[in-house]
Amino acid sequence: MPLVSFLDKTDKDAQLMLAYSRGDASAFEMLYGKHKDALYRFFLRQCGSQAVAEELYQEVWLRVIRARETYTHKARFSTWLYHIAHNILVDFFRKPVEQDDTELVEEKIPANASNDPALILTAQEKIQRFRVHLESLPREQMETFLLKEEAGLSLEEIASTTGENVETVKSRLRYAVKKLRQSLNSDEDRVQ
Repeated sequence: MPLVSFLDKTDKDAQLMLAYSRGDASAFEMLYGKHKDALYRFFLRQCGSQAVAEELYQEVWLRVIRARETYTHKARFSTWLYHIAHNILVDFFRKPVEQDDTELVEEKIPANASNDPALILTAQEKIQRFRVHLESLPREQMETFLLKEEAGLSLEEIASTTGENVETVKSRLRYAVKKLRQSLNSDEDRVQ
């Protein structure tokens, strides 16, 4: 069985993208619905600005739309999508920062959270501490962590997305997790 046929059958998203390339607009809607939240969070967690995250997020989808006629299935769709996102993020970090890009987003407590103000405050503080520690990681480690945790990509897919080898990706992920654990444990020790 040819590799492309095998990939097409196992990658429902690639099948949707191929259907979209043939003119099926509902296929794009399904792809968008499936990937929109994780992709947006990927940008938001890396740039820290809601306005910038929205701009970068929209750019990815514009590139997906533009690529629909030339799309070929060579890797999982999510790998291809996050490769585009990675390139956009690299371009963003290369350009000078504008003053308007300083707005930070506040995490919202889920609607089903307890109404106990102390619990809500504790949850908000934990989220904020985690965000601070995540943002303090070197950019490459933070990106690798987010591609794994937010996008759900495998190590091989992260390597393909970022253009690094798998061992480099493993090391970055291992260091990111270790630093986050140490920082969070240190926070817990200070609180107690």
